[in-house]
Amino acid sequence: MKIIKSIILIALGLLAHETYAQTTAVDSTKTWIIKGENTFLINQSSFSNWAAGGVNSFSGNLTLNYDFNYKKGKWSWDNKVLAAYGLTFQKESDWRKNDDRLVLNSLLGHQAYQYWLYTFFLNFNTQFADGYDYTASPKKRISRFLAPAYLSFGPGFAYKRSDNLRFNLSPAAVRFVFVSDTLLSTRYGLNPNSKSRTEFGASFDAYYKVNLMENISFENILKLYSNYLDKPQNVDIDYTANLFMKVNKFITVNAGVQMIYDDNTAIPIIKDNVEVGKRNSALQIRQIVGAGVTYKF
Repeated sequence: MKIIKSIILIALGLLAHETYAQTTAVDSTKTWIIKGENTFLINQSSFSNWAAGGVNSFSGNLTLNYDFNYKKGKWSWDNKVLAAYGLTFQKESDWRKNDDRLVLNSLLGHQAYQYWLYTFFLNFNTQFADGYDYTASPKKRISRFLAPAYLSFGPGFAYKRSDNLRFNLSPAAVRFVFVSDTLLSTRYGLNPNSKSRTEFGASFDAYYKVNLMENISFENILKLYSNYLDKPQNVDIDYTANLFMKVNKFITVNAGVQMIYDDNTAIPIIKDNVEVGKRNSALQIRQIVGAGVTYKF
């Protein structure tokens, strides 16, 4: 829990420094602003007669990140679509996925006072393809499309200083957890053979992006959820940090880490390729580093 508390303090501390937030100039006559970013990252290592040893490997990651934002008078409607998929190959293990995300975010807002808005939010996220636990023998499926999937929505209020500094708090948020494959129900906190669970609680979403220096930016995304109906003190945490380093108009070097804490998700304990138990308090960590091509519009 010390790690989780540190994540929250760091992220909220960054949000507090709004003086450093970058404000993007936009055409005020437009009601819709559409922008996107397509990124393809690659990593490769190869060894031949290398005395110290090594494993030949290759990985590729494709990320599509689009924003569709509406603004007219006191009304605003911000929408984001994020789709990411990646594969890694090693001679000994063949192809395996290393990234798989489908995220839809929508925030409808009405200006209350300067940077403050009354809002209604909607979030949805799942993955595209089957995921496996390769430590088990034979490999064991642990996720697939809509297993799990999360849908959250509710009214609230937001603070939006700029596109690079904002947060939204909903004290009355509904969240549905879907698991289309009943064999995976208990893994994601559902009752056996159940396909959905309904939660009601508080949701907090924050975003902060800062330019550390020329052509280097640091992005923070924090999501918190407390379920009033079941152990509200056990807050679900999803924190992502991305570092973007621009080489030129098209070439970038990106590094990212995502950390999730959800005590409803059962993490298998594997010993000697055999599942000997499960734990629900493990911190999930995903890291990606790569260089590649980015196209923005």
